[in-house]
Amino acid sequence: MSKTEQVTEMYKKYVMNTYAQKRVMVKGKGSKVWDIDGGVYLDFVAGISVLNVGHSHPKVVAAIKTQVEKLTHCSNLYFNESQPKLAQKLSELSMNGKCFFCNSGAEANEGLIKLARLWGHDAGKYHVITMKSSFHGRTLATAAATGQTKIQKGFEPMPEGFSYAEFNDLESVKAQITDKTAAILVEAVQGEGGIIPATKEFMTGIRKLCDEKKLLMLCDEVQCGMGRTGKWFGFQNYGIEPDAFSLAKGLGSGYPIGAVVASPKLSDIFKPGNHASTFGGTPLACEAALATIAVIEEEKLCEAAGRSGELFKEGLEAMIETYEHVKEVRGMGMMLGVVLDAPAKEVVDIMAGMGLLALATAENVIRFLPPLNVKDNEIEEALDIMDDAMAQWHGIEKEESAE
Repeated sequence: MSKTEQVTEMYKKYVMNTYAQKRVMVKGKGSKVWDIDGGVYLDFVAGISVLNVGHSHPKVVAAIKTQVEKLTHCSNLYFNESQPKLAQKLSELSMNGKCFFCNSGAEANEGLIKLARLWGHDAGKYHVITMKSSFHGRTLATAAATGQTKIQKGFEPMPEGFSYAEFNDLESVKAQITDKTAAILVEAVQGEGGIIPATKEFMTGIRKLCDEKKLLMLCDEVQCGMGRTGKWFGFQNYGIEPDAFSLAKGLGSGYPIGAVVASPKLSDIFKPGNHASTFGGTPLACEAALATIAVIEEEKLCEAAGRSGELFKEGLEAMIETYEHVKEVRGMGMMLGVVLDAPAKEVVDIMAGMGLLALATAENVIRFLPPLNVKDNEIEEALDIMDDAMAQWHGIEKEESAE
């Protein structure tokens, strides 16, 4: 029995069956990961947009090691030195407001929803408009906010107060507004929905609509934040500011941390007792996040995501001419999707077998989320692997290289 099979048997015996794993990962460095049986892979999943500065970045590792020897947790019954430093940094990078810290994207989005409801409570406003094909989390409230029935199936009745508009259709959003509407929640790029960027007209239109109707504009930046789209936050590509936004995933480089970042307008809505989190904003989590931000700044990874993303996108688009089942490449920065006219899972599995990790999403989209500091030669290697995988999937015999 291989080491992978041994771990798989333990999973089957002791871990609830909520995923369909195939590999046991034991090590990561930069853009690469190693499995327990010695396989090496280019990791263009990056923990689903978590490892934006790559696996085991030495500055993040050093920050965690230093802090874990000093103070890991003291609860929010007491101040710690790291939390306000992180809040200040996120505030300065965005809207000069205040932050609430939690542990995950779902919790951050739940915080956004609670913030909007508390803001609108005295006026009887609680309804939140989200988008079809959106994804906001797996808690009951965030699953209800998610515009995908497959996420909600089996967990009915869902919490009330949500309705769904067509993404990139401002008239559809307008049609959902009622006298109970408090907020509109939107992703700059729908990740789980198939790597679909919002149009500029849509995002600026929502901002204008919220101003006119006295609604809150909320942005889910869990997957597209922290430099992923070439800007610190996805909404910054559109020249607008929301009233609040959520963060998680790439904020802590693998150490769990989430955040609600609010504009001054909403910064003092929560009062003691309104909302809380035992593990939110621990000194260890905050130091991991501060180190992550420092790396993104020092290595200019927002700019790198834009430049490398264009290089990668050009290579992916070249496959449209070669392979009939490749129909479109879309996305922003280092958040790219290859749209097929057939299910993407088989291609993703073939690539994994060749040493390239990616994700299948929205049934027919291959989703790529490499570390933002991925090297050009690693992008070229990924393109070569994908080319080989596409040829195999299409049943095309590739000519042997003359080298």
